[in-house]
Amino acid sequence: MQTLVAYVENKPGVLNRVSSLARRLAINIDSLTVGPTENEEIARMTIVAHTDERGAHRLEASLEKLVDVLLAENISGRALLERDLALIKVAADQQNRPHLMELIKVFRARVVDVAPESLIIEVSGTVDKIDGLLEVLRPFGVLEMARTGRISMTRGNDLLRPPLLDIESSASEPEVSKVK
Repeated sequence: MQTLVAYVENKPGVLNRVSSLARRLAINIDSLTVGPTENEEIARMTIVAHTDERGAHRLEASLEKLVDVLLAENISGRALLERDLALIKVAADQQNRPHLMELIKVFRARVVDVAPESLIIEVSGTVDKIDGLLEVLRPFGVLEMARTGRISMTRGNDLLRPPLLDIESSASEPEVSKVK
């Protein structure tokens, strides 16, 4: 698995172009999340792809060629913080509810909806954490599940910023001329 981040112009059709590009390169996307950034004109995509480093490099280079892509980087080899979010509806009668509540507590999840015959559980964390919770919930009967897909951010001072943001932030800084 390789994780890429792309900053794109926040306008219609960009998501389609990015997913079509991956299809043309025969790269399967495991997870694709898109959301606005601190600049409403720019969206951030996190793409988790089933490919090796070479395939990720091809995808990154091809993304950079798209007009709407401001920055694309493979961040797989960097120190990352990755999270996924899941909503899981599980069968819960009066008899198994106390045991379910203990499991939910162990996984640091929370109940967000209670019905007479089911619970909806919200859990965020690593893919392994969510998969682990799913495994222990299956015997109770997982009725429905929705996952957001992974979002990733590089840790510490390792910043990813599209060129437009760099231009905006440097506009307020005094220009330093080079003397030859």
